[in-house]
Amino acid sequence: MSLTALARKHHEAAKFLVVGGICFVATAAINYALKLTVLSGKPVTALAIATILATVLSYVLNREWSFRTRGGRERRHEAALFFSVSAVGVVLNSLPLYISRYVFMLSVPDVSRSTQEIADFVSGMIIGTLVAMCFRLWAFRTFVFPHADARVRPPRKAGRGPRSSVTRHEAAPAPTPADD
Repeated sequence: MSLTALARKHHEAAKFLVVGGICFVATAAINYALKLTVLSGKPVTALAIATILATVLSYVLNREWSFRTRGGRERRHEAALFFSVSAVGVVLNSLPLYISRYVFMLSVPDVSRSTQEIADFVSGMIIGTLVAMCFRLWAFRTFVFPHADARVRPPRKAGRGPRSSVTRHEAAPAPTPADD
């Protein structure tokens, strides 16, 4: 299977991962801004708030880009499902950090400040994000955006500028299995 065919087969998952990367950076920035200022003694709360704020960004990017051709529900119903799934994702994202801090006691004074921060990052930002991401991808496809091709995909222009009216599919035929 060629790289192009693989990309076509998993285009939604790839777009979902790009959105996830953007939201990961937003979550990390908000988390550390909160954790190092107003919520210095509450790392789980800081991570939960950061994740909730990044979820709003995630909704817009996923709806309008990752899953733009999916749908099948009224926008209010879709948004309610999105934020319900994301609420479960917030819990799944925060759970490893909670376990790290309060079950394994990886916090000052039991460990050094650098060990605490590394444990927080690995448990909350890495493990929590991976667990929540897998759950969200499955749940978004299954419940929130269940029907493929429910919304019309706008045609792409082959050339740049307002004069081109040829779509990419008209300009070049789709590859055949022999072309791969």
